[in-house]
Amino acid sequence: MTRTNSHVFYYIIVLGLTLIKIQLSDESELIIKRPNANLTRVPKDLPLQTTTLDISQNNISELQTSDILSLSKLRVLILSYNRLQYLNISVFKFNTELEYLDLSHNQLRVISCHPAANLKHLDLSFNAFDALPICKEFGNMSQLQFLGLSGSQVQNSSVQLIAHLNISKVLLVLGDAYGEKEDLTNLQHINTKTLHIVFPLEREFRFLVDVTVSTMTSLELSNIKCVLEDKGCSNSLHALSKLSKNLKLSNLTLNNVETTWTSFIAILQSVWHTPVKYFSISNVKLQGQLASRNFSYSDTSLKALSIHELVTDVFTFPQSYIYSIFSNMNIQNLTISGTHMVHMLCPSQVSPFLYLDFTDNLLTDMVFKGCRNLTGLKTLSLQKNQLKNLENIILMSAEMTSLQKLDISRNSLRYSDRENQCSWPQSLLVLNLSSNMLTGSVFRCLPPKVKVLDLHNNRIMSIPKDVTSLQALQELNVASNSLTDLPGCGAFSSLSVLVIDHNSVSHPSEDFFQNCQNIRSLTAGNNPFQCTCELREFVKNIGQVSREVVEGWPDSYRCDYPESTKGTLLQDFHMSPLSCDTVLLTVTIGATMLLLAATGAFLCLYFDLPWYVRMLCQWTQTRHRAKNIPLEELQRKLQFHAFVSYSEHDSAWVKNELLPNLEKDDIRVCLHERNFVPGRSIVENIIHFIEKSYKSIFVLSPHFIQSEWCHYELYFAHHNLFHKGSDNLILILLEPIPQYSIPTNYHKLKTLMARRTYLEWPTEKTKHGLFWANLRASINVKLVNQAEATYYTQQ
Repeated sequence: MTRTNSHVFYYIIVLGLTLIKIQLSDESELIIKRPNANLTRVPKDLPLQTTTLDISQNNISELQTSDILSLSKLRVLILSYNRLQYLNISVFKFNTELEYLDLSHNQLRVISCHPAANLKHLDLSFNAFDALPICKEFGNMSQLQFLGLSGSQVQNSSVQLIAHLNISKVLLVLGDAYGEKEDLTNLQHINTKTLHIVFPLEREFRFLVDVTVSTMTSLELSNIKCVLEDKGCSNSLHALSKLSKNLKLSNLTLNNVETTWTSFIAILQSVWHTPVKYFSISNVKLQGQLASRNFSYSDTSLKALSIHELVTDVFTFPQSYIYSIFSNMNIQNLTISGTHMVHMLCPSQVSPFLYLDFTDNLLTDMVFKGCRNLTGLKTLSLQKNQLKNLENIILMSAEMTSLQKLDISRNSLRYSDRENQCSWPQSLLVLNLSSNMLTGSVFRCLPPKVKVLDLHNNRIMSIPKDVTSLQALQELNVASNSLTDLPGCGAFSSLSVLVIDHNSVSHPSEDFFQNCQNIRSLTAGNNPFQCTCELREFVKNIGQVSREVVEGWPDSYRCDYPESTKGTLLQDFHMSPLSCDTVLLTVTIGATMLLLAATGAFLCLYFDLPWYVRMLCQWTQTRHRAKNIPLEELQRKLQFHAFVSYSEHDSAWVKNELLPNLEKDDIRVCLHERNFVPGRSIVENIIHFIEKSYKSIFVLSPHFIQSEWCHYELYFAHHNLFHKGSDNLILILLEPIPQYSIPTNYHKLKTLMARRTYLEWPTEKTKHGLFWANLRASINVKLVNQAEATYYTQQ
């Protein structure tokens, strides 16, 4: 196989693999950024779906086809600030979707061209090319919108290759070796709307530049150095004068200008008579003296002049001359920022100024003092100056009867309402007072029709009650102050946007949303919220508002106190209504106490608790008196086999049936009517004889549960059961007793009948024998043997 066929076979395989990877890749956009990663090669681990790859600011010196072959979806490749010295554009032939290629700030000297018709952005600027790197293939880039070039030689033959393209912007960086004999008239053939030429840095401007490109609407020139009042500055002025030939040119920008005061004023005068409408000069360094001369304001198309970052080392000439030039300009918009300007004169007549921006200078409260010629001014910015007294600014603005927007932020402004000087213009709608030293007193003097008010980063601790009524106010920014609560909307009835984050709001008003019903955006996060009862209602209300209204919710709204809740999201903070409502808590406790008392009383009555207490007291007293009985008497043997408890209505059965059948077997039975000791109380007799009996027999019947004394005997017998730890109860059911008929205070009887086996007196006589046999078996014990084991010992 020949070498040619091998290459064809290789590309077929590669193309097949590429198509497979395209089918498998995800169509969504995937951006990979690895700048400053100290890379020497393109990474091998890039996802196949990568659409944007930024590997700028690395040490890549070589780019091969295999490096990006698999990135079939690649649309943007940024390789700026690397060490590329040679590039063959054919490495991108398989990246058919590539549209944006940035190879600027490398060390490229040579490129080999290849068709790249889909490119829309190609940047080869700030490289080391000798001649402009324009290939004939560039002429086929019909979609090209940006083209960045660099070189020391500008040849007409090269420029002609792209003359037919409609390129939106062309960046031309001229190399350090660019010579004076170069014919820059070749630039006239570039078909572009925006042209940016970067001249060699640190070299005197000695070029005869013709930038009268017929299609150009915007021109930017960088690195203009002409400090010698001869050919250099003459050439630059000559080049600017030619701009008058291009009637389409509306934007002119000069960057990095180093010249003299005289040339600077000459540049302004030269541009004044061109078709340019918007002129911007930035990074200007001026030197030399300035001689007064007339400045012609006639016949100009200029609408806006911007001067940024101007420095000078000469102040010996009268500065009022410079101030008068600027103050009397017959244009609508003037910006002078970063120039250390200490003053500005009032225009000598009614000025057409609509917009003035003097940001980052050294202006004081005296600026425009008593000036009445700025009646048409709508926007004024005095941000970042040396303003100190707000009263002076109020006096100044009062003369600007059309002023709608005023920015005096980032100064050292204070306000004292003692002077009662408050005469803002009625036209003022937007006021920025942020980053000053203002307190809450400023709310007593604000423009009556202001709609947007910015007071963030001041020293406001509270908003006074006698605040100026601002019925038109729609947006209020009081962030980064020391406010402890959200402002009410009594004086701000139209308020729809409130920014109050980074304050000291701990207990925001719970009725804020009820009082401020027009609120459409609230930013109140990053405050030291105290998650206590007072915060519950606010959290509830804010939770019911749309997240589109509450900015930063919920992440920026966290508890700061108490310590146990610090860092907790407000949406996760909960406290029960009972613990937070003192009245409700008191009522609940009182109701609970009453309920418990009522329940206790009901239970006492239902279970006859007083009766049991009385019985327990009597039993305790009886046992206490028993301690005084001699030990010999206490140690007597048990006297009876059984103590019988029965109702008087059942005495006939006891005397005629129970006693004869037990006593015939020598079972000694204790009956109260024959054995109780006269002179003792009934309770003492009951306790005494129950303790002297081995068993206690209870004859149960409906009459039994109606007898209080039977209840006593049952109670003491049951108590004796637990006291001695023996099983001494025998229950005889003489007649059936329904459970519902047993009184509630007989709960012990209910328990005994439910848990213990009882003997039921049979109605059939044939079963009586078995009944008596079971009863005798329950009492079948020799009383002497039992007595030996049951002495009552005095402790």
